[in-house]
Amino acid sequence: MLYLFGFERIGVAVSDIYFVDPNPTKGQEGAERGVRLELRWLEPGELKGSIYSARPITVDRPIWRVDLLESVTGEPGSFDRTHHHPGIDGWEPGRRVFDRGLSAEPLKWLGERLADLEGVLEQAGVKPDEVTSADVNGLRDRTPEIVDAVGRLLDSVRADDGAPADAESATSVRASWL
Repeated sequence: MLYLFGFERIGVAVSDIYFVDPNPTKGQEGAERGVRLELRWLEPGELKGSIYSARPITVDRPIWRVDLLESVTGEPGSFDRTHHHPGIDGWEPGRRVFDRGLSAEPLKWLGERLADLEGVLEQAGVKPDEVTSADVNGLRDRTPEIVDAVGRLLDSVRADDGAPADAESATSVRASWL
């Protein structure tokens, strides 16, 4: 499943994920499942036809990522692999940052961060003039809706074992959206 929320220059992409790290750090071995949320740049394209034609929209590079993950063999609701990536270099996420508040109350933490787009962007190294007030206000206004979608997707992931048919060799996203 993929949810997209778009504003002016910023979008939010939310997807389910099943992941097996081919080179895990100690204590992070084994499959993970959950929900990934990314702030992404949006790029409007040129019209491909008349003024009535649909405008292409590119969901571009990630800015910030939150992975609400749990180990597949762990207790549902543990959020034992939940982390965020405050910095992204091009298309590559920075290191995993584990935050007790994020693991303890992930939806509350996520809502607080999304409602503070300026703070998230500052931490990600994005200049304030790279976004508009429509992005800041739009995201703040839609944060409850986004958090609700994340919660529903988490429930869906837990209701399903989330493992792809080739789970033993899986090294990427179950639904390869994000």
